[in-house]
Amino acid sequence: MTRFVLQRIGGALLVLLALSVLIHVLFYLAPGDPARLACGERCNPQQIAQVREQLGLNESAVAQYLHFLQGLVAGRDYSAGAGQALHCDAPCLGFSYQTDQQVTGLILTRLPATLSLALGALAIWLLVGVGTGLLSALRRGGITERLLTVLTLAGTGTPVFILGLLLLMAVCAHLQWLPFPTYVPLTEDPEQWAWNLLLPWLTLGLFESAKYGRLTRSSTLETLAEDHIRTFRAYGVGERALVTRHAVRGAVAPVIALSAVDFGTMIGGAVLTESLFGIPGLGKTLIDAVRVVDLPVVVGVVLAIGAAVVVAGAIADLLYAAADRRVALA
Repeated sequence: MTRFVLQRIGGALLVLLALSVLIHVLFYLAPGDPARLACGERCNPQQIAQVREQLGLNESAVAQYLHFLQGLVAGRDYSAGAGQALHCDAPCLGFSYQTDQQVTGLILTRLPATLSLALGALAIWLLVGVGTGLLSALRRGGITERLLTVLTLAGTGTPVFILGLLLLMAVCAHLQWLPFPTYVPLTEDPEQWAWNLLLPWLTLGLFESAKYGRLTRSSTLETLAEDHIRTFRAYGVGERALVTRHAVRGAVAPVIALSAVDFGTMIGGAVLTESLFGIPGLGKTLIDAVRVVDLPVVVGVVLAIGAAVVVAGAIADLLYAAADRRVALA
């Protein structure tokens, strides 16, 4: 198991390094002049040359990338003109072209909103998805299974923004059970934080739960058909004990692994939900930065999202191995 963990950690570090190279190439070495973007449209050539010098864009591509890595590990200094230097603490992702704010600080400011959304949705899709999947598998062939299958297929085929709009119109506009959501930080008012995130949680949670319901159902039926389950039945083990002690563990293992990956993806993939409900998270920050071509923010957010996905994938492998030891021994 220790060897398996070390292999996954080493693989995650290599993927992160490759990801940083790819992002650097795509955004900093692509056609276009970052100095002109940072300086603005009204800058003259002399001002653009000065900005290029301050940002270190006159250096070679390899030197720029090495300084980028240095900023991530140990921080770096940026020229501020007149012999002055502006220090950026590690992990340094540069400064925003629009606000001159450190990109790392901007990401850390927006991350709590995204984590709040992702954690609530995770709880809902696990509760609803695993619950309906187990119930559908245990009631196979009955009316309950058919009804849950129809609901699952409907949930899978409904786009997330359509589901969010329907919830907004039904709950806020028609029934008026809740006001239209406005994000409130957890530290300011926990109760309002939860109420205002309820609809976004339901939107993402119900959308994802359809996939997890189908996965749990198929995994449970596959586990119940295995040879050791039939052996337990032949020895007179009760059906409830079979399901709770053996079938559930085998069926939930892939669900746990997929949940970790989806959670990491949702760190930056909930763009539509964040935009629909006005949540100031990483997804909305990325869209806003792309709109104004704020390259350091785009690079920083994409790298943060990629790191979240890679780390989540490594955690998924570890959780899967913990649930099924055969994976670690393979």
